Amino acid sequence: MHAPAIERSADASGIDSALINEWQRGLPLVSRPFATIALALGTGEENVIARLKALQARGAIARVGGVVRPNTLGASTLAALAAPELRVDEVARRLAEIPGINHIYLRENARNLWFVVTGPDRDYVDAALRRIESETGLAVLDLRLERAYHIDLGFTMNRPQERRYHNAGSARPRPEIACDAIDRAIAQTMTIGLPLTSRPFKEAGRTIGLSEETMIRRVQRLADAEILPRIGVIVRHRALGWRANAMVVFDIADDRIEAAGTALSQAPGINLCYRRTRYAESWPFNLYCMVHARSRDEAFATLERAVGQAELATVQKEILFSLHCFKQTGALITAPEAA
Repeated sequence: MHAPAIERSADASGIDSALINEWQRGLPLVSRPFATIALALGTGEENVIARLKALQARGAIARVGGVVRPNTLGASTLAALAAPELRVDEVARRLAEIPGINHIYLRENARNLWFVVTGPDRDYVDAALRRIESETGLAVLDLRLERAYHIDLGFTMNRPQERRYHNAGSARPRPEIACDAIDRAIAQTMTIGLPLTSRPFKEAGRTIGLSEETMIRRVQRLADAEILPRIGVIVRHRALGWRANAMVVFDIADDRIEAAGTALSQAPGINLCYRRTRYAESWPFNLYCMVHARSRDEAFATLERAVGQAELATVQKEILFSLHCFKQTGALITAPEAA
């Protein structure tokens, strides 16, 4: 069972810090998970629940729940378009209204609106992309995930370069499991977030017709298969002071991409790393990573160290700092009418 070694403190700031730093993963899959957390923190269950509610109310955390591994139970893609400056807010609003678009960021680039489209299957994602082009009159770049090197965005807020979580490329073999409609409903519930109550799995299970015991058992099954690779406190980095966040893209030769992706994913301070579809004429970049920092200077320093470690200093790259977050929610797993 997850039992972080942290300083025990009953004051609100100490509890908040512990919840944010130590419980981004490893939520106890038991009847009363917040009681287990409270025991580890040296406080009471009611206090833990109250602090989580307060953190959520002020926007510091998005939810207590799960993150679904991309393209397992559903489909997803990263996409981008170039919105004229005077249309940015209008286009972002249109994007936000489409079910399944769960992340929308304004970034420093000619292609300035970047978003993630999720859905129950690839047909749904493709239909959403066509709808965007039809409604906005703007061409959309579909940047499909080809290989994940590091996909877990959890990191310690006060030690962001400390790598505590495994890379996708070095993970232990995952059991292959057959998933059904109930699994999809469970995953959707976990991406929306568990109720912040004494017995969250009981309440969550009730909404999809499962007993508490069955709900916990099936969540554990999805976690073991790494369909839900992380279950815990899902934080909002910008609200916690991490405002210099950059997506960095590299143009890597095909015969170097595996070595480059593996090396970059292991560099301290790199929180996401993956290979995506490239377009030779319009967007030649195929390796992506994310850097989260408190300042641009800190972000540049982290990136410089990572690029040096991965021997990518001479490779063409673009640095796309995020300027504004229009939307950040969990993925769409079930069809909207059934969600």
